[in-house]
Amino acid sequence: MKHAHSRKAEFDFHWPAPPLHVVLVSPEIPPNTGNIARLCAATGTRLHLVEPLGFQITDAQLRRAGLDYWDAVHVQVHPSWPACLDAIKPARLFFFSTGSSRPYTRVEYRPGDVLVFGCETKGLPDEILAAHPDSVCGIPIQTRHVRSLNLSSAVAIVVYEALRQIDNRS
Repeated sequence: MKHAHSRKAEFDFHWPAPPLHVVLVSPEIPPNTGNIARLCAATGTRLHLVEPLGFQITDAQLRRAGLDYWDAVHVQVHPSWPACLDAIKPARLFFFSTGSSRPYTRVEYRPGDVLVFGCETKGLPDEILAAHPDSVCGIPIQTRHVRSLNLSSAVAIVVYEALRQIDNRS
């Protein structure tokens, strides 16, 4: 952290070991990814980006959204979904989609879990969802008002639910 905070409180909190992983499959909007990078820096979560990306990692909008925290994020860029899986070698994967009727709160999250989100305009590819039907979850929303949440909001909701559960079991 580059800036001192006079009001910073220390919490009795148990961070997961191994850390959680967030995977963004083909993210398109730089500020969303920057906000998620900041979240990952704040929580010790690993960030994985699966190409193609809708921006360059050097994009000023991405860096601006991540502010001073970009260098504190453990981020890996993967050329494909299979390459991402090979690199992480996950024990457990959870996928998030507006089409799921299983609430994200019905999962018992564990350290090392991998949380997978799709791009802002299309979500996760059908072939990924079809390959893991028992691991697809959603965040309840009133669809008569909106069709989905902002990607960075959705990631934050799920990451903090996973952290809450893990901390409560410690």
